[in-house]
Amino acid sequence: MTNRQATKKRITNETQIELTFSIDGSGESHLATDVPFMTHMLDLFTRHGLFDLTLEGKGDTEIDDHHTTEDIGIVLGEAIREAVGDKKGIKRYGNAFVPMDDALAQVVIDLSNRPHFVLQGAIPATKVGTFDTELIEEFLWKLALEARINLHVIVHYGSNVHHIIEAIFKALGRALDDATQLDPRVKGVPSTKGSLS
Repeated sequence: MTNRQATKKRITNETQIELTFSIDGSGESHLATDVPFMTHMLDLFTRHGLFDLTLEGKGDTEIDDHHTTEDIGIVLGEAIREAVGDKKGIKRYGNAFVPMDDALAQVVIDLSNRPHFVLQGAIPATKVGTFDTELIEEFLWKLALEARINLHVIVHYGSNVHHIIEAIFKALGRALDDATQLDPRVKGVPSTKGSLS
């Protein structure tokens, strides 16, 4: 098996993001961002997906967390797409339910090369600490777009917004891990079209 990892960088007047993402990892994360809530969520994503992720991200958080959060989604999506490679032998689809106390979230993924994002269900508060919760949708949409995946996130229920978002990121890691697993029964790419690129 080839080493399924990628290193990506994005430098703009608003942000500086650099990361290395490895699919076949052990859940090890080395994260340094100036958006602490996203650092926490990405740590959960990495550990529950059993990926390895090294990330340095900073931006114009004196304005707000928008640009940094969005650009991390862009760069991580690019890295996921490159690390998955030609998709030969992968399962392609992933599905995970994760409960977190009062909350239950589900993430369903298709590594289809046709980017789409759906968020169904409520995130019932606009803030977690100083973090704007609307940025979760922004992050996930940019991740799906740049990774070129079909990403469906369903919040079945929950009242504590931290628990809801935490369940989403744990489920995201587990669903992506499921979708990227190699299945020896799969010959070539799992598509009747013969291509997922």
